[in-house]
Amino acid sequence: SPPALVEVRGEVVMPRAGFARLNERLAAEGGKTFVNPRNAAAGALRQLDPGITAQRPLKFFAYALGARRGWPDSVQLEDHILLMRQLGDWGFVVTELLQECADEAACLAYYEAMQSRRDGLDFDIDGVVYKVSQLALREELGQVARAPRWAIAHKFPAEEAVTTLNDVEFQVGRTGALTPVARLEPVFVGGVTVSNATLHNMDELRRKDVHIGDRVVVRRAGDVIPEVLRVLPEQRGEVRAVALPTHCPVCGSEVEQAEGEAVARCSGSLICAAQRREGLKHFASRRAMDIEGLGSKLIDLMVDAELLHTPADIYRLDVDTVAALPRMAEKSAQNLIQAVEASKQTSLARLLFALGIRDVGEVTAAQLAEEFGDIEPLMSADLERLIQVPDVGEVVATRIRHFFDDARNRELIAQLRALGLSWPVPRARPQQGPLMDQSFVITGTLEGMTRDEAKARIIDAGGRVSSALSARTDFLLAGEKAGSKLQKAEKLGVPVIDLVALEKMLRG
Repeated sequence: SPPALVEVRGEVVMPRAGFARLNERLAAEGGKTFVNPRNAAAGALRQLDPGITAQRPLKFFAYALGARRGWPDSVQLEDHILLMRQLGDWGFVVTELLQECADEAACLAYYEAMQSRRDGLDFDIDGVVYKVSQLALREELGQVARAPRWAIAHKFPAEEAVTTLNDVEFQVGRTGALTPVARLEPVFVGGVTVSNATLHNMDELRRKDVHIGDRVVVRRAGDVIPEVLRVLPEQRGEVRAVALPTHCPVCGSEVEQAEGEAVARCSGSLICAAQRREGLKHFASRRAMDIEGLGSKLIDLMVDAELLHTPADIYRLDVDTVAALPRMAEKSAQNLIQAVEASKQTSLARLLFALGIRDVGEVTAAQLAEEFGDIEPLMSADLERLIQVPDVGEVVATRIRHFFDDARNRELIAQLRALGLSWPVPRARPQQGPLMDQSFVITGTLEGMTRDEAKARIIDAGGRVSSALSARTDFLLAGEKAGSKLQKAEKLGVPVIDLVALEKMLRG
């Protein structure tokens, strides 16, 4: 058996044979059947009654380890292949399709082989994933906001179908972006019935020469997101052009399109209900403030009831008000208010991401939090100071400055603090020191000192430590097994130092 408290990660699927039997039983009982195994598996996992889930023909394929405690020294896993064997020895089901590839040609040959076997498998797949096998290299490569740098998906070509584009409507997103959405004659493609598909933006719409009334080819990109792939001009009859609205379809504010940008935006900001809705949904989402229970439908209800206008209003809700909403009861209202209260203890990085500053994703928010420590220094930072932050260029810096220059945003932050939001504030950065205003990145294994200890000493001496290496980095502190960051530093001309050199710099 595995060591105590080991988190095993994997994929839950419903085999095709089990899916067919499930639908036969549901049909015989007069119940609603599922369109495809993916939906059936997702529906089974969402069941509130675990007994129903247990009756569904689900299969769990293990593919990774997460958190673990009590890991025995006798189990040394150096690469993914050894890990999968160990998971199999522990009794987990692991895929028999795993294959080690020595080079790019072998990867592509495996992709072609799996594509030819796709329809003969007992479960649906939409592509293959190439992974770096050595676990130490994975650690070195790290990840970006939502994806690892050591893995990449190679999707199979999506299934296509032909239908008629009946109309084009414009949806307004969190940042005011107007996205043209195709309203289609319903068509079955990729295992589902598609009646809406994205057209991305007006430049893309014009490039594809899309007109209302056209016959179009539709596919589900990655077998998930429906999109209009191309128009069939040879089948074109009576059609009409698609025009970008001059005013927002939701609030009536003027639509603006900056020179050189493909995206047009509503200028209404907080007065636009669509932007408010999407902004509130983003604020409460799992990767932002993570307010459990405050989902999309409930936010729509609260916006319609004039309960929510800004994120600060979330923290003014009470049990009685929430319980009075349709399909809500006192217990669910209590649970929601408890989740709202719990979210008040957060981190600066989460808050910055939740605020929805344009082009500030999770990684940039974390960099800003690490660089400034608290929100007041960030709010007062000028463009020159912002550009010193790794991965923040002139465009992003301008958008950060524009956000904090808006009095409404400063008032929102003041209200959030007054309502109890707080986050740990690190030690104040020294105002002087031998490493004042110099930026460092640390990589590899340091002899006689942990990375955290080295980071603390650099900060105490007035320096800054970032996880991202760029041309603006002053020094790379490299230990053993420095890996790709060392190579990147050499290409960028960033000076590379060791602990001995750092000690000399600290002594001034």
